[in-house]
Amino acid sequence: MLAKVLSSAVIGIDAYLVEVEVDIMQGLPSFTTVGLPEAAVKESKERVKSAIHNSGYSFPDDRITVNLAPANIKKDGTGFDLPIALGILTATGIIPRQAVERFLVMGELSLDGRVKPVNGSLPMALAAKTARYSGIMVPFDNRLEASVVSGIQVYPIKTLPQVVSYLGGFSDIAPVETDVSTHFNKGERFEADFSEVMGQEHVKRAMEVAAAGGHNIVMIGPPGSGKTMVAKRLPTILPSLTFEEAIETTKVYSVVGMLKKDQALVTRRPFRSPHHTISDAGLIGGGHIPRPGEVSLAHHGVLFLDELAEYKKHVLEVLRQPLEDLRVTIARARSTITYPSSFMLVAAMNPCPCGYFSDPKHECRCSFHQIQRYRSKISGPLMDRIDLHIEVPAVPYKHLGSTASSEPSASIRSRVSRARDIQSTRFQGTSIFCNAQMSNRHLKQHCVVDEVSHGLLESAIDTLGLSARAFSRILKIARTIADLEALEHITSDHIAEGIQYRNLDRGQKTI
Repeated sequence: MLAKVLSSAVIGIDAYLVEVEVDIMQGLPSFTTVGLPEAAVKESKERVKSAIHNSGYSFPDDRITVNLAPANIKKDGTGFDLPIALGILTATGIIPRQAVERFLVMGELSLDGRVKPVNGSLPMALAAKTARYSGIMVPFDNRLEASVVSGIQVYPIKTLPQVVSYLGGFSDIAPVETDVSTHFNKGERFEADFSEVMGQEHVKRAMEVAAAGGHNIVMIGPPGSGKTMVAKRLPTILPSLTFEEAIETTKVYSVVGMLKKDQALVTRRPFRSPHHTISDAGLIGGGHIPRPGEVSLAHHGVLFLDELAEYKKHVLEVLRQPLEDLRVTIARARSTITYPSSFMLVAAMNPCPCGYFSDPKHECRCSFHQIQRYRSKISGPLMDRIDLHIEVPAVPYKHLGSTASSEPSASIRSRVSRARDIQSTRFQGTSIFCNAQMSNRHLKQHCVVDEVSHGLLESAIDTLGLSARAFSRILKIARTIADLEALEHITSDHIAEGIQYRNLDRGQKTI
């Protein structure tokens, strides 16, 4: 007796269809799973057997073979429990064959027959829609993330008997519907606000420029100057996620299993702040079965690296590919997986080991070689990929004790959103979301400068020894500054401000 149930699995953040074939033959009792199953899939036979028994159904005392096709791709996870159980019950005649063939099914089974949540429900629902299936059966706790996919019915499942009764025509399960607009209309409420930052107006301006163009930024200053405080308030001035961006980000969190039970979509831009002891696999992704790292969890959001020079040098060097390509490719012997990693890098660091180099009120105790060794942890190629370098001096008392109100995040965010709208119109029909993602072709088209600006750029390159990548970064920053002012053409003032944001290049000349 042969039965087929359609299920799904995930490679990267995209799902593919898996056909679960169950064959029951006369012979000595056995349960064999083939199709390159990993340990969690092999263990499903014990969960399935107990769940079927404890749900009141008889388990066949025959030779059972389960094939997961395509058989040349490794299968991992516990989501095949429910499809295998339904396949066995279909092969024994308890469930009609025609009923089970209309749905894509996933779910982990507990020993008493309850259906537990699995990772990757959103990309699996997208795969079911693409394959034009009439519906998808998901664990009850995964119902919200799967239901954001329009055009397919999502049936939430709590127990194995509930599924069997529904497929047998004895009961009904109401499909779940989610109004996506309600998740975006709730508004974003932040506990922090830029109005709480005293002084540091030039740093706030740099953050506004970075947010408007999606530029990477590094802040250099002594301890207690407010670098971390400013960085944590960056999300409050970033524009809201679009629906397409929210879907991409949610797929990453769905695959990792980081969505909350009552969360259908990631509607707020992620802010990830890993500790400086993180490994390269934790930052980029990897493992025996590759999983997304922090750069992918920060997709369409912010990756904040505090105490940048304290990170291991080889860990920082692996950031170079995702910063340039906006994606991470993890190669293994049997497969190559690509995860998205389009994020804003925000870094903070001290100017030297003691933290007080160039501070007029504190004496630096570091030698020339100590400072050189400290800064050498951040290579030139990596620093080239960071658009804005900002010095953050200690805040004077007159600003700390001031009662004057500072500009709130809402005002800054409105300007940033208008600049992003200009960029959305400019790059309509392309895969580019902001100025920081422009290629050389786009630079020639959208970053045309006059003769005065050419002279400024030539002088800056000769004086600071800027690389070609740093030159393009200045042009992108100038384009963003012009967008903030709603100007079509870049002026020499925009170029001059862009050059001022390459502070670390000047600092390297003076150490």
